[in-house]
Amino acid sequence: MGYEQMQNNRAYVAGTVTSEPVFSHEVLGERFYDLTLDVKRLSDRSDTLPVTVSDRLLGDFRPEIGDRLGVSGQLRSYNKQCEGRSKLIIRVFARELDDGEGGVPNRIELEGYVCKPPVYRVTPFGREICDMLLAVNRAYNKSDYIPAIVWGRNAKYAGEFAVGDRVSVTGRLQSRIYQKTLPDGSTEERVAYEVSVSQICAAGERAGDF
Repeated sequence: MGYEQMQNNRAYVAGTVTSEPVFSHEVLGERFYDLTLDVKRLSDRSDTLPVTVSDRLLGDFRPEIGDRLGVSGQLRSYNKQCEGRSKLIIRVFARELDDGEGGVPNRIELEGYVCKPPVYRVTPFGREICDMLLAVNRAYNKSDYIPAIVWGRNAKYAGEFAVGDRVSVTGRLQSRIYQKTLPDGSTEERVAYEVSVSQICAAGERAGDF
C-alpha cells in the first residue's frame, strides 16, 4: 500500500475484548480473525466495535474476553449479501496491536470523496445533523465506503459539499442500534457503524469546528 493510502485512512481504537478471535477468511495463506472491543465514550455509554486482525500480527497471542487491547489500522468496508440485498459492513482492519493504555481510545482520520449528496436535517428537538458517505481510496484501485454523521454547526457546513468534493474528517467510530422491518412485517434489532465527525474541512485546508 502506498504512502497516500496509509495517510488518508487512519484508525485507533482501544477497549476491552468482548469476543475472542474467530476465523473469518484466508487470503494467499494469511488467515484473518474477527473480534469485538467494548470502547468507552466520554459519557457512560460505550461502543462495541468490530476488528479484523491477521494471524501474522497475532503470532502466539490470543486475546481473551476481558483483556485490554489497542488496535491501530484503517477502517475497511465490504458488501455482504443479506436477504437478497447488499449490506455495507464496516470493520477496523488491524495493522498494529498494543495494550490500549495510552492515547485517545477512539480516533478516526479520513480523507476521501463525497460519493452521495449529503443529507442535512434538523430534528424535532432542533438538533442539526448531516449524513454523509465518503469513498476513501485504497491500493489496487479499491475504495472503502464509510458512512459519517456530522453534528451541530458542522452539519450545515457539511451539507454544502457536493458529490466529488474531497474532504478531511476527524471523529470516532460509533455503533448504533436500530430496528429493521423485515418482509413479513416483523422487526429485528441490528447494529450500524458510522464515524461521528468532530472536525471536517475541504481536503488541503486545516480541519476545525465551524
